[in-house]
This record gives sequence, structure tokens and C-alpha cells, in this order.
Amino acid sequence: MNDTVYVGNAGKDAALDRGWLLGHFKDAGDPRHSEDVEIKWGVHPRGDERARWVHGEKRTALLVLISGRFRVEFPGRSVLLEEQGDYVVWGHGVDHSWFAEDDSVLLTVRWPSVPGYAVPVEEQFGPQGRQRPGL
Repeated sequence: MNDTVYVGNAGKDAALDRGWLLGHFKDAGDPRHSEDVEIKWGVHPRGDERARWVHGEKRTALLVLISGRFRVEFPGRSVLLEEQGDYVVWGHGVDHSWFAEDDSVLLTVRWPSVPGYAVPVEEQFGPQGRQRPGL
């Protein structure tokens, strides 16, 4: 493999880094390292939800529904993605959270790629003590 080319499978690779395929969190020598953009292949079982709201967002985000039914919550507004290709975009300063109404797969693109939004490890576990896959 050339050090500037990476070939993978989104479903398999996503399991290694909480769904994230590309961003600041990859090693600097990895072609998937980027400070400009983050890309996630999110696989969310029915009932999965973000452990807490994101406040003070400093990025722009695009969520595209691949399959399932997925709700994105904003202050005073709820958006339901239910048909393949449905998407929502929001920008800086927009607080948000989400909930998987059915088993769902989404592609998320965020920019820029900045640290500080991951839910702490102690909040990554659901009521049954299993790691919450979408966090």
C-alpha cells in the first residue's frame, strides 16, 4: 500500500473509531488524518441516542440518511430523516442532539475537524451497560 492511499470498508473501519473514518483524531501520517473535515459512517441501533446535547458548536455538519429513521433535535425544532438521501445541515452555534427511531445508517460530514466534542467515556454506556455505538 502507498502511504498516501488508504482503501477500506466503512462498516468495518467505523467500528474502530466510534464511526469516524476521517478527521483530526487519525494519526498524522495516515491519509485519513484531516484538520479540515471529519467523516463518519454512523450505524445506530433503534433507540440509540446521544448521551447529551452538543452546545456551542464550532463546526458545520451535514447528516445524510442511508437507511432507517433518524431524528435530529435542535432547540425548538425536530427534524426526521426517513427516506434514503434525506439530509440536514447546520452551522456554528447550533445546539443539537439525535435519536435513532429505527436501526439507521448515516453518513456525517463535519468541518473543520476540531477536538472537544466527544462524549466522555463514562457517558458512552447505555442503561444495559453496553457501549453506545453512536457516541
